[in-house]
Amino acid sequence: MKYLHLDPSFTPYEKSIRFEAFTFNGGEPHIKIIDSDIGNEITITHRINSFNDFGLLLIATDALRRMGIKIINVFIPYFPAARQDRVMVSGESLSVKVYADILNAQGYNQITIFDPHSEVTPALLDNVKVIYNYDFVKECLETIDEEVLLISPDGGALKKIYKVSEYLGGVEVIECSKKRDVKTGELSGFRVYEEDLKEKHCVIVDDICDGGGTFLGLAQALKDKNAGKLSLVVSHGIFSKGVEVLSECFDTVFTTNSFRDVKEENVVQIPIG
Repeated sequence: MKYLHLDPSFTPYEKSIRFEAFTFNGGEPHIKIIDSDIGNEITITHRINSFNDFGLLLIATDALRRMGIKIINVFIPYFPAARQDRVMVSGESLSVKVYADILNAQGYNQITIFDPHSEVTPALLDNVKVIYNYDFVKECLETIDEEVLLISPDGGALKKIYKVSEYLGGVEVIECSKKRDVKTGELSGFRVYEEDLKEKHCVIVDDICDGGGTFLGLAQALKDKNAGKLSLVVSHGIFSKGVEVLSECFDTVFTTNSFRDVKEENVVQIPIG
Protein backbone atom coordinates (compact mmCIF):
# COMPACT_ATOMS: atom_id res chain seq x y z
CA MET A 1 0.00 0.00 0.00
CA LYS A 2 1.11 3.57 -0.68
CA TYR A 3 0.15 6.77 1.11
CA LEU A 4 -0.96 10.21 0.04
CA HIS A 5 -0.31 12.68 2.88
CA LEU A 6 -2.26 15.79 1.99
CA ASP A 7 -0.86 17.74 4.96
CA PRO A 8 2.96 17.80 4.50
CA SER A 9 3.34 18.26 8.27
CA PHE A 10 1.27 15.18 9.05
CA THR A 11 2.98 12.03 7.76
CA PRO A 12 1.99 9.16 10.08
CA TYR A 13 3.15 6.49 7.63
CA GLU A 14 5.93 6.01 5.12
CA LYS A 15 6.89 8.46 2.38
CA SER A 16 4.02 10.15 0.59
CA ILE A 17 3.05 9.97 -3.05
CA ARG A 18 4.22 13.20 -4.67
CA PHE A 19 1.62 15.79 -5.56
CA GLU A 20 1.06 19.50 -6.04
CA ALA A 21 -1.82 21.35 -4.40
CA PHE A 22 -2.91 24.96 -4.29
CA THR A 23 -6.01 27.11 -3.90
CA PHE A 24 -7.40 29.13 -6.81
CA ASN A 25 -8.13 32.83 -6.30
CA GLY A 26 -11.81 31.94 -6.12
CA GLY A 27 -11.14 29.76 -3.08
CA GLU A 28 -11.29 26.33 -4.74
CA PRO A 29 -8.66 23.71 -3.78
CA HIS A 30 -6.81 21.96 -6.62
CA ILE A 31 -4.51 18.94 -6.77
CA LYS A 32 -2.25 17.28 -9.32
CA ILE A 33 -0.77 13.89 -8.46
CA ILE A 34 2.74 13.68 -9.91
CA ASP A 35 3.67 10.04 -9.35
CA SER A 36 2.11 7.62 -11.84
CA ASP A 37 3.23 4.19 -10.59
CA ILE A 38 1.29 4.15 -7.32
CA GLY A 39 -0.11 0.62 -7.14
CA ASN A 40 -3.75 -0.29 -6.68
CA GLU A 41 -4.45 0.57 -3.04
CA ILE A 42 -3.92 4.02 -1.53
CA THR A 43 -4.47 5.46 1.94
CA ILE A 44 -5.09 9.21 2.05
CA THR A 45 -4.24 10.95 5.31
CA HIS A 46 -5.28 14.46 6.23
CA ARG A 47 -5.88 16.82 9.13
CA ILE A 48 -9.20 18.57 8.64
CA ASN A 49 -9.02 22.15 9.92
CA SER A 50 -11.46 23.72 7.47
CA PHE A 51 -14.01 22.90 4.79
CA ASN A 52 -11.28 23.55 2.21
CA ASP A 53 -9.20 20.80 3.83
CA PHE A 54 -12.20 18.54 3.46
CA GLY A 55 -12.55 19.65 -0.17
CA LEU A 56 -8.91 18.78 -0.86
CA LEU A 57 -9.57 15.26 0.44
CA LEU A 58 -12.53 14.90 -1.93
CA ILE A 59 -10.76 16.13 -5.03
CA ALA A 60 -7.74 13.96 -4.21
CA THR A 61 -10.10 11.00 -4.08
CA ASP A 62 -11.50 11.92 -7.49
CA ALA A 63 -8.00 12.31 -8.94
CA LEU A 64 -7.04 8.83 -7.73
CA ARG A 65 -10.24 7.32 -9.12
CA ARG A 66 -9.43 8.86 -12.51
CA MET A 67 -6.00 7.23 -12.33
CA GLY A 68 -7.70 3.86 -12.00
CA ILE A 69 -7.21 3.33 -8.25
CA LYS A 70 -9.98 1.04 -7.03
CA ILE A 71 -9.15 0.67 -3.33
CA ILE A 72 -8.91 3.93 -1.37
CA ASN A 73 -8.72 4.26 2.41
CA VAL A 74 -8.72 7.48 4.39
CA PHE A 75 -7.23 8.33 7.78
CA ILE A 76 -8.66 11.53 9.28
CA PRO A 77 -7.88 11.34 13.01
CA TYR A 78 -9.92 14.42 13.98
CA PHE A 79 -13.37 13.98 12.50
CA PRO A 80 -14.90 17.35 11.54
CA ALA A 81 -18.11 18.47 13.25
CA ALA A 82 -18.00 15.49 15.62
CA ARG A 83 -19.31 17.76 18.39
CA GLN A 84 -22.32 18.71 16.27
CA ASP A 85 -23.78 15.24 16.79
CA ARG A 86 -27.26 16.31 17.89
CA VAL A 87 -29.59 19.22 17.24
CA MET A 88 -29.81 21.29 20.40
CA VAL A 89 -32.11 24.08 19.24
CA SER A 90 -34.38 24.55 16.24
CA GLY A 91 -32.63 25.82 13.12
CA GLU A 92 -29.33 23.99 13.65
CA SER A 93 -27.75 21.45 11.32
CA LEU A 94 -26.78 17.91 12.25
CA SER A 95 -23.37 18.76 10.84
CA VAL A 96 -21.59 15.50 11.63
CA LYS A 97 -24.08 13.67 9.39
CA VAL A 98 -23.41 16.09 6.54
CA TYR A 99 -19.70 15.21 6.61
CA ALA A 100 -20.39 11.50 7.07
CA ASP A 101 -22.82 11.37 4.14
CA ILE A 102 -20.30 13.04 1.83
CA LEU A 103 -17.57 10.59 2.86
CA ASN A 104 -19.85 7.57 2.52
CA ALA A 105 -20.69 8.66 -1.02
CA GLN A 106 -17.00 8.24 -1.97
CA GLY A 107 -17.14 4.47 -1.47
CA TYR A 108 -13.97 4.24 0.60
CA ASN A 109 -12.63 0.82 1.48
CA GLN A 110 -12.00 2.00 5.06
CA ILE A 111 -12.34 5.25 7.02
CA THR A 112 -10.09 5.42 10.08
CA ILE A 113 -10.75 7.97 12.83
CA PHE A 114 -9.16 8.55 16.24
CA ASP A 115 -11.08 8.92 19.51
CA PRO A 116 -14.41 10.21 18.14
CA HIS A 117 -16.39 12.59 20.31
CA SER A 118 -19.28 10.17 20.70
CA GLU A 119 -20.69 6.94 19.32
CA VAL A 120 -22.71 8.95 16.76
CA THR A 121 -19.77 9.48 14.39
CA PRO A 122 -18.79 5.81 13.86
CA ALA A 123 -22.48 4.89 13.67
CA LEU A 124 -22.91 7.26 10.71
CA LEU A 125 -19.84 6.10 8.78
CA ASP A 126 -19.56 3.13 6.42
CA ASN A 127 -16.53 0.84 6.72
CA VAL A 128 -15.24 2.70 9.75
CA LYS A 129 -12.27 1.76 11.92
CA VAL A 130 -11.96 3.51 15.29
CA ILE A 131 -8.63 3.96 17.04
CA TYR A 132 -9.47 4.43 20.71
CA ASN A 133 -7.49 6.63 23.08
CA TYR A 134 -6.44 3.79 25.40
CA ASP A 135 -2.81 3.51 24.33
CA PHE A 136 -2.45 7.28 24.11
CA VAL A 137 -3.63 7.72 27.70
CA LYS A 138 -1.42 4.83 28.81
CA GLU A 139 1.64 6.52 27.30
CA CYS A 140 0.74 9.78 29.03
CA LEU A 141 0.44 8.09 32.42
CA GLU A 142 3.75 6.29 31.87
CA THR A 143 5.30 9.72 31.35
CA ILE A 144 3.74 11.02 34.59
CA ASP A 145 4.99 7.87 36.40
CA GLU A 146 3.15 8.26 39.70
CA GLU A 147 -0.19 7.33 41.21
CA VAL A 148 -2.99 9.34 39.64
CA LEU A 149 -6.74 9.83 39.68
CA LEU A 150 -8.54 9.90 36.34
CA ILE A 151 -10.93 12.84 36.17
CA SER A 152 -14.08 12.67 34.05
CA PRO A 153 -14.90 16.31 33.16
CA ASP A 154 -18.64 15.72 32.63
CA GLY A 155 -21.33 13.11 32.17
CA GLY A 156 -20.65 12.80 28.48
CA ALA A 157 -17.14 11.53 29.12
CA LEU A 158 -18.05 8.94 31.77
CA LYS A 159 -18.58 5.91 29.56
CA LYS A 160 -15.33 6.46 27.71
CA ILE A 161 -13.20 7.14 30.76
CA TYR A 162 -14.37 4.01 32.55
CA LYS A 163 -13.31 1.99 29.52
CA VAL A 164 -9.90 3.68 29.72
CA SER A 165 -9.71 2.85 33.42
CA GLU A 166 -10.53 -0.79 32.72
CA TYR A 167 -7.85 -0.95 30.02
CA LEU A 168 -5.32 0.48 32.48
CA GLY A 169 -6.15 -2.07 35.15
CA GLY A 170 -8.66 -0.13 37.23
CA VAL A 171 -7.26 3.36 37.84
CA GLU A 172 -9.64 5.23 40.15
CA VAL A 173 -12.08 7.57 38.38
CA ILE A 174 -13.46 10.78 39.89
CA GLU A 175 -16.71 12.01 38.36
CA CYS A 176 -17.37 15.70 37.74
CA SER A 177 -20.09 17.77 36.11
CA LYS A 178 -20.81 21.22 34.70
CA LYS A 179 -23.70 23.23 33.34
CA ARG A 180 -23.80 24.66 29.82
CA ASP A 181 -26.31 27.14 28.43
CA VAL A 182 -27.22 25.55 25.07
CA LYS A 183 -28.10 28.95 23.58
CA THR A 184 -25.00 30.89 24.66
CA GLY A 185 -22.50 28.10 25.35
CA GLU A 186 -21.67 29.67 28.73
CA LEU A 187 -20.26 27.24 31.33
CA SER A 188 -20.99 27.26 35.04
CA GLY A 189 -21.65 25.04 38.06
CA PHE A 190 -18.50 22.91 38.05
CA ARG A 191 -18.79 20.09 40.60
CA VAL A 192 -16.38 17.40 41.79
CA TYR A 193 -18.11 14.39 43.33
CA GLU A 194 -15.39 13.67 45.90
CA GLU A 195 -14.86 15.64 49.09
CA ASP A 196 -11.10 15.20 49.52
CA LEU A 197 -8.69 14.37 46.70
CA LYS A 198 -5.84 14.01 49.23
CA GLU A 199 -3.33 15.96 47.15
CA LYS A 200 -3.20 13.22 44.53
CA HIS A 201 -2.14 13.92 40.96
CA CYS A 202 -5.39 14.48 39.03
CA VAL A 203 -5.44 13.74 35.30
CA ILE A 204 -8.38 15.08 33.30
CA VAL A 205 -9.02 12.92 30.22
CA ASP A 206 -11.17 14.13 27.32
CA ASP A 207 -11.28 13.98 23.54
CA ILE A 208 -11.16 17.65 22.52
CA CYS A 209 -9.72 20.86 23.93
CA ASP A 210 -10.97 23.88 22.01
CA GLY A 211 -10.92 27.09 24.04
CA GLY A 212 -10.27 25.21 27.28
CA GLY A 213 -13.07 26.75 29.35
CA THR A 214 -14.24 23.38 30.68
CA PHE A 215 -10.77 22.46 31.90
CA LEU A 216 -9.98 25.84 33.45
CA GLY A 217 -13.22 25.81 35.40
CA LEU A 218 -12.71 22.22 36.47
CA ALA A 219 -9.10 22.88 37.52
CA GLN A 220 -10.26 25.38 40.13
CA ALA A 221 -12.98 23.01 41.35
CA LEU A 222 -10.37 20.24 41.75
CA LYS A 223 -8.03 22.54 43.67
CA ASP A 224 -10.93 23.43 45.95
CA LYS A 225 -11.20 19.69 46.74
CA ASN A 226 -7.51 19.40 47.69
CA ALA A 227 -6.09 18.16 44.38
CA GLY A 228 -2.32 17.89 44.01
CA LYS A 229 -0.70 18.24 40.60
CA LEU A 230 -3.01 18.67 37.62
CA SER A 231 -2.47 17.24 34.15
CA LEU A 232 -4.68 17.43 31.07
CA VAL A 233 -4.85 14.63 28.50
CA VAL A 234 -6.76 15.53 25.32
CA SER A 235 -6.71 13.54 22.10
CA HIS A 236 -7.40 16.51 19.81
CA GLY A 237 -5.72 19.77 20.75
CA ILE A 238 -7.39 22.64 18.90
CA PHE A 239 -6.29 25.20 21.52
CA SER A 240 -8.15 28.07 19.88
CA LYS A 241 -7.23 30.41 22.76
CA GLY A 242 -3.65 29.20 23.00
CA VAL A 243 -1.94 26.83 25.40
CA GLU A 244 -0.51 29.48 27.69
CA VAL A 245 -3.75 29.94 29.62
CA LEU A 246 -3.88 26.19 30.30
CA SER A 247 -0.27 26.16 31.50
CA GLU A 248 -1.26 28.49 34.32
CA CYS A 249 -3.43 25.72 35.80
CA PHE A 250 -1.89 22.46 34.57
CA ASP A 251 1.57 21.08 35.23
CA THR A 252 1.50 19.23 31.90
CA VAL A 253 -0.82 19.19 28.87
CA PHE A 254 -0.71 16.02 26.78
CA THR A 255 -2.11 15.85 23.27
CA THR A 256 -1.54 14.27 19.84
CA ASN A 257 -0.86 15.79 16.44
CA SER A 258 -4.33 14.89 15.15
CA PHE A 259 -5.34 18.52 14.57
CA ARG A 260 -2.20 20.65 14.63
CA ASP A 261 1.43 20.70 15.73
CA VAL A 262 2.09 22.27 19.12
CA LYS A 263 5.52 23.28 20.38
CA GLU A 264 4.93 24.97 23.70
CA GLU A 265 6.44 24.66 27.14
CA ASN A 266 4.59 22.15 29.36
CA VAL A 267 2.97 20.49 26.32
CA VAL A 268 3.80 16.88 25.47
CA GLN A 269 2.64 15.97 21.98
CA ILE A 270 2.52 12.28 21.09
CA PRO A 271 2.42 11.59 17.33
CA ILE A 272 -0.26 9.36 15.83
CA GLY A 273 0.73 6.57 13.49
